[in-house]
Amino acid sequence: MTDATPGDRLALPCPACSPAFETVHEVLSPGSHVTVRCTECDHTHKEQLPDDDEVQRRVVVSQDGESFSAQVDVPAEEELAKGEEFLLDAEEALMTVRITAVELDEGGRVDEGTAEDVETIWTRAVGNVAVDVTMHPKDGRHDSTESFKLNVPGDYEFTVGATDEFGDNEFTVEGFHVRDDAHGYDREQYDQDRDSALAKDIKRLYVRDESTTAWSAW
Repeated sequence: MTDATPGDRLALPCPACSPAFETVHEVLSPGSHVTVRCTECDHTHKEQLPDDDEVQRRVVVSQDGESFSAQVDVPAEEELAKGEEFLLDAEEALMTVRITAVELDEGGRVDEGTAEDVETIWTRAVGNVAVDVTMHPKDGRHDSTESFKLNVPGDYEFTVGATDEFGDNEFTVEGFHVRDDAHGYDREQYDQDRDSALAKDIKRLYVRDESTTAWSAW
């Protein structure tokens, strides 16, 4: 990556707006310390880029029930593990994806592996996600429910006991199941007040209808 040229885009932490997570940076001038500009906050700073041996690997991205393939350059010695996220610059879009599995050269999907031993990185887009929602009517009956998908930013937080409103849908969160690739959770199902999770970590959301329109089950 030491041969970066002006106009290149790199995923780097920004000391001004995102010191803990990578954001998209534009290379302004090359050198032993490359001058880059954060595209989120326009902060300009210098970075020494690692001189790693890189390998190009196929990435399969799943999004809204569809998938596409892209290529990514990865340091050969980097460990790739289920649940890790990275910024993917694909022809379709610049997006944040989460690893769901890696496929080794000798075949078979596993939870982790070294980049040089990996053939394909399986991922799903988590910048914007579609959350499966099961909604019960106001009277609490569970024999009459409505199911739908809710499109939200991946970092949107849902909290048990809180009321959310999206267009014509207004509901109170009653519980949720988390995905098996989500980190930081000690169980699969949550239903206690103030339990919370990010949309990108939720497999299914259970809510109670709070809208003023008449209830009609599908």
